[in-house]
Amino acid sequence: MEYCLPLKRQTNRKHKNMDKHKHTESHETSTLAEDASALMAATADLAGEKVAEARERLASALEKAREIAARLRDKAVETAKATDKAVHKHPYKAVAIGFGVGMLIGVFIARRSSRNSD
Repeated sequence: MEYCLPLKRQTNRKHKNMDKHKHTESHETSTLAEDASALMAATADLAGEKVAEARERLASALEKAREIAARLRDKAVETAKATDKAVHKHPYKAVAIGFGVGMLIGVFIARRSSRNSD
């Protein structure tokens, strides 16, 4: 039980970091949406067929971007939670996989750098 306490603290720290990144991403998306809405409001009094068409396309693109951002955010959170559960369920396997992937990347980088130096 003594070894579980640092793991819980680490997990809490990871969740806080994930929440911080999610908040930053959400803020940037909302800023973009606000800017686009402000642009639409600024051009509301302009007449013309092309302006109206451009406003419609902007509104449509903005709505699609919001939907895509929401889906990506939900998928990322879902994936992070699933990964966290898997790592907690099989910690030694996760460490072994991480070690193996790190070794492969190291081998590929070493091969690439040795080819470039020849």
